[in-house]
Amino acid sequence: MSENKDMQDENLDINENLNEKNQAEKPENSEATPSNEDLLAQEKDRYIRLFAEFENYKKRTSKEKMDFFQYANQDLMVSMLDVLDDFERAMKEIQKNGNEADLKGVELIYSKLKNKLEDKGLKAISVQPGDDFNVDIHEAITQIPAPSEELKGKVVDVIETGYQLADRVIRFAKVVTGN
Repeated sequence: MSENKDMQDENLDINENLNEKNQAEKPENSEATPSNEDLLAQEKDRYIRLFAEFENYKKRTSKEKMDFFQYANQDLMVSMLDVLDDFERAMKEIQKNGNEADLKGVELIYSKLKNKLEDKGLKAISVQPGDDFNVDIHEAITQIPAPSEELKGKVVDVIETGYQLADRVIRFAKVVTGN
């Protein structure tokens, strides 16, 4: 019997040790294991962030697509600018030496071509002698002594017309500035 009693005492000691360990572990486990509300809040935050990131992605790709369509024909427009310049030179020469009927024909073709390009978003940059020099739309070819004080640092002459496609400059206006 004493042996049974010793075993019972030993079992009680083991059970008490296990209970103490379990009680000691329970507070740690409750802190380490998040509650359902915490898990829900974490998942909700993750969902909101993913949704916002996806919305930003949609806006960015939509803007890139619009920019692509708006500027897709930029190379074609740049190559057509030389044709417009040639028409302008031809009209000046025909006005000096040529026939009135020839001039009207060339002006008609020039205006049709220019109107079609303008319909596609091409705009000439308006530059007049006396305008302030603006590096965003002008390219200074050379500087000459200013004919008057008002023209110092300003456009004296326009050598080549500049053009914009929508709001982007595709060719700067080539100008002579006063020094």
